[in-house]
Amino acid sequence: MPTAVPAPDGPRANQLLGHPPEARLLLLNCDDLGLDESVNLAVIEAVRQGIAASASLMTPCHAAPHALRLLRRHPEIPFGVHLTLVCEAPHLRWGPLTARDRVPSLLAPDGGFHAPTPAGRTALTANARIDDVEREFRAQIDAVGASGLSPTHLDFHCLADGGREDVLDLALALGAEYDLAVRVWLPPALDRLRQRGLPVVDHGFLDSFAVPLEDKPAHYARLLAALPPGLTEWAVHPGLATGPDDGRPVRRSDYEFLVSPEARRLLAEHAITVLGYDALQQAWRTARERPTPGAPVGPVCHDEENVT
Repeated sequence: MPTAVPAPDGPRANQLLGHPPEARLLLLNCDDLGLDESVNLAVIEAVRQGIAASASLMTPCHAAPHALRLLRRHPEIPFGVHLTLVCEAPHLRWGPLTARDRVPSLLAPDGGFHAPTPAGRTALTANARIDDVEREFRAQIDAVGASGLSPTHLDFHCLADGGREDVLDLALALGAEYDLAVRVWLPPALDRLRQRGLPVVDHGFLDSFAVPLEDKPAHYARLLAALPPGLTEWAVHPGLATGPDDGRPVRRSDYEFLVSPEARRLLAEHAITVLGYDALQQAWRTARERPTPGAPVGPVCHDEENVT
């Protein structure tokens, strides 16, 4: 089930996104673009031919160049940067885009990223220096710009809201600098952003790895039937490869549902409007241009070599 989120005190995201109060809005984003070529192809198809509306790219992964080629071929697909500080694939080890000697606090003993296990997350969050995090985040964002493409948002791979308050503040500051929305789904950050007039989820966040594999289409159908008015987000993980490893059953079953006629029928039956992060990017841009009370999100810890 989606992660619970307290009801907002102010207006629902509907108003900020230009929809009536009773609208049932589903932010449907495909995570892990760039992981491998089968994931890349499935994500593109899920957005172009299925019900998904945007995607998130992991620029440190080996298949990121392939994903960027596909995105250049399909510029209509909104996508963001899946900020990546962990690596869960032992056979596809990836590490920072930044030179390792410039971000030592982010590294596991083998020189790559930590695994997103409890021990790995603890080691990362305990040791990561915010200046190292900023260098790596900038490298991952700038890798997209260097390809000639423009992202819509920032979100985090396997670290809810960045795993640490100062990391989330950094991402929010970078989002403002690069004119991007940012995925946020945990309190108290949600309340802070609502007070600044930024649209964030009203009702929860669903990671498709938490959805039971058994009878998954029926489970998705029940979730859609019960979707309340306001903004809900699903992070789905489509992939084409089959087999028992690396979450492939989750990815293949997500793909099959997203491109199915039944999924489209359910959206129509329940009057659900699917959004991508391009809609949030525009709303965040509008909110940033509007003066709001309160303190700014926070400063960015600039690396001297990055200051221009």
